[in-house]
Amino acid sequence: MLVFHSPSVLLPVSFLTLWFAGWLGASRFKGLKAQVAELGVEFGVIRGATLTLLGLLIAFTLSLALSRFEQRRMYEVQEANAIHTEYLRADLLPQEDAAKIRVLLRSYLEQRLLFYTAGNEGRLEQINAETARLQANLWTLVQAPASARPGPTVALAVAGMNDVLNSEAYATSGWSYHIPTSDWVLMTAIAICASVLVGVDAKDPKSGSRLLVILPIVVSIALFLIADIDSPREGLIRSRPISLLHLSNLLNAP
Repeated sequence: MLVFHSPSVLLPVSFLTLWFAGWLGASRFKGLKAQVAELGVEFGVIRGATLTLLGLLIAFTLSLALSRFEQRRMYEVQEANAIHTEYLRADLLPQEDAAKIRVLLRSYLEQRLLFYTAGNEGRLEQINAETARLQANLWTLVQAPASARPGPTVALAVAGMNDVLNSEAYATSGWSYHIPTSDWVLMTAIAICASVLVGVDAKDPKSGSRLLVILPIVVSIALFLIADIDSPREGLIRSRPISLLHLSNLLNAP
């Protein structure tokens, strides 16, 4: 769902939803409040278990988001290494083909940098189309000498180009994966239940209104952090292509 992939939207929506759930529990569920007074300790156990489950689920989801953030970073490093290796292995091909490959690799590198920094979906489609065109041209340039002069040295250049193409596929897929919507829905449902239980336990909704805001604020910030890490093209936390930028400076240096 779109709201879970947009941190700036998720923060206010989650806060208002949880605050409203707490307000309902404090001011509208009078029958349930009467039962809470009778249950006493048992209700405290239920509320504590719900809050504990919510905390564990948030921690698990945050861990999943961080692992995918690290995975995207590692794919970017591997892609930079593959492009640099193939740039050097171009010496194994005929001089004319090597010069053409190096020119195309520099253009290809610029397109990959645009992929990591693009924020507009329409612009991203153009970048992917240009990347596919450059990949086809690069493969054609290594395929021709491999067919004309097969040998172990040329095979290294072909294998290096194959690594370039594979690393792009891995990186692109890594940026496409997100935390499952079912996980978000489950976490949101438990958070709403926890807010209702906290509101039901409030003795005086008017005097305790400030306390009813604490849980929605804490949970909303946690959800915002998870969504921010899980959305590489939006939010405050961005994954900069440091390795590709370094390689671009190296290849374009005088």
